[in-house]
Amino acid sequence: MSRPDLSIAREFEAALAWWRAAGVDCDYGDDATAWLADAPLAKAPADTKAAHPALAGIVEAPAPASESVPARALPPAHSLPPATLRRDLLGESPPQDLAAFREWWMTAQGIDTARAFPRIAPRGDCEPALMVLVPQPEEADRDRLLSGPQGRLLANILAAMRLDESAVYIAAALPCHTPMADLAMLAAGGMDAVTRHHVSLVRPARVIAFGTGLAPMIGANAAEHPLREINHTGGKVPVIVSETLDSLMDMPRLKARFWRRWTQWSPPQ
Repeated sequence: MSRPDLSIAREFEAALAWWRAAGVDCDYGDDATAWLADAPLAKAPADTKAAHPALAGIVEAPAPASESVPARALPPAHSLPPATLRRDLLGESPPQDLAAFREWWMTAQGIDTARAFPRIAPRGDCEPALMVLVPQPEEADRDRLLSGPQGRLLANILAAMRLDESAVYIAAALPCHTPMADLAMLAAGGMDAVTRHHVSLVRPARVIAFGTGLAPMIGANAAEHPLREINHTGGKVPVIVSETLDSLMDMPRLKARFWRRWTQWSPPQ
């Protein structure tokens, strides 16, 4: 029996069927491909600095005569990343005591971060032994800050510290629950000044910030060291930065690490 002659199309179709039967239906490569890259511009504008005002005043060093430097077009202006707009959220007359700050916190314009959730006021009195700062209220909070699982964990932590909750001031860096909150961007937009002003009004002996993302809010670098100070208009206050309360609930080893930090930081009782 002679083998039938196959066309190239039949051979190609048979090869594809063989690979599909083997479970291979995709082609892979090791080299990255910029599928979404913008198409290069044909020619840079003659006056680059006029086309991009942000580059005005920059002195460009001439290339050595022996080198041939190809001309490269700048990206279009619309593709440049926007700078974070910093605002004076406290205004010309910031609150001068905690009662005024609470009223401002609940009514001020421009500090809403998620209007689907209500604003929640901080709780506690000034000059406490400890101020607890968390990134934001819990999702189910309506009238009381940290009324859910995070609040129960915090109550247990304070009991282990032998601190009465009435001696602790509890606050959030954001007025309402904000899913996927970018704390660094919000701090750069002016919320860091609000947080430090809040601390200056509370005048706590010490601060625990539950959330390494709070470092920009208190003017610190989370990568430096977990123990540091907050500088505000009233002076300095010692602060320890730890993981968020929900992270402590999910990973017991983080609880142990936090407790070691606390025992090293707190004075003997």
